[in-house]
Amino acid sequence: MTALEDVTFPSPSPPTDSIGLHLRWLDFLRGAVLRKALGVTDEQARWRPDGKLLPLVGLVNHLTNVERRWIDGVMLGGSTFKDPLEYEAPALPIDVVITAYRERAVATAGAVRSLGDLDTRSPGGEYDLRFVLLHLINETARHAGHADAVRELLDGTVGE
Repeated sequence: MTALEDVTFPSPSPPTDSIGLHLRWLDFLRGAVLRKALGVTDEQARWRPDGKLLPLVGLVNHLTNVERRWIDGVMLGGSTFKDPLEYEAPALPIDVVITAYRERAVATAGAVRSLGDLDTRSPGGEYDLRFVLLHLINETARHAGHADAVRELLDGTVGE
């Protein structure tokens, strides 16, 4: 199995429930991010064009932590601590960061399904699950484009 074949996130075909639709779009976008992060060395994963943009390892690590903060933190009442180094992930190999992102995807889906309804509000009542999922979809889409640009500048890889 090649690295690209290992990306198992489905296309966003319509499921029968609203939560499923949101999770499918999030999965689809995660796949776009992972296709850009797979197949690079740790050195390439830390590369930044002219010191600009974020490195691939930082993008994937950031997205993992965004999901943790919004799902476990905001929606489940846990910590919303943001590590100032999450964008660089200085000590983490890319394969460790990718594994953590995949594990977070499973944890996010489980937590979202356990909340049961898009109208479920956060413990403080400030957000509902619909807002949080749309925020995660938006954040992941933005960074999928960012990863696409970094990878193309890194080694010319385009598409997917």
